[in-house]
Amino acid sequence: MDDKGGKTDNVSTINVIKRPISTEKAVRLMESENKLVFAVSRKARRAEVKKAVEEMFKIKVVKVNIVVTPRGEKRAFVKLSPDTPALDVGTKLGMM
Repeated sequence: MDDKGGKTDNVSTINVIKRPISTEKAVRLMESENKLVFAVSRKARRAEVKKAVEEMFKIKVVKVNIVVTPRGEKRAFVKLSPDTPALDVGTKLGMM
C-alpha cells in the first residue's frame, strides 16, 4: 500500500488500453462530444487510462469516465481537449 492507503499494483501503460470501441454510440460520441471509447484492463484506474492515452496518441485528455459492462468488460470514455478533434484520432485508429 502507498502512503495514502491506496493500492500500488499499477498496470503498465502498454497493458492499460486493450482496443478502441467503434460502435454506433462510440462514433456518435466522437462527433458530438469529442470523446473516444476504449476497452481497458479491469485493473486500470482513471489516472492510468489518462496517462496511457496521452502518451500513446500525443493528445491532451480533459476527463475520463470508466464503466464496467454487464459482461465484465471495463470501458473508458475519454473526453479530449477542444483543440484535438476525436474524429482525427478515430480516423488514425481506423475507426472511421
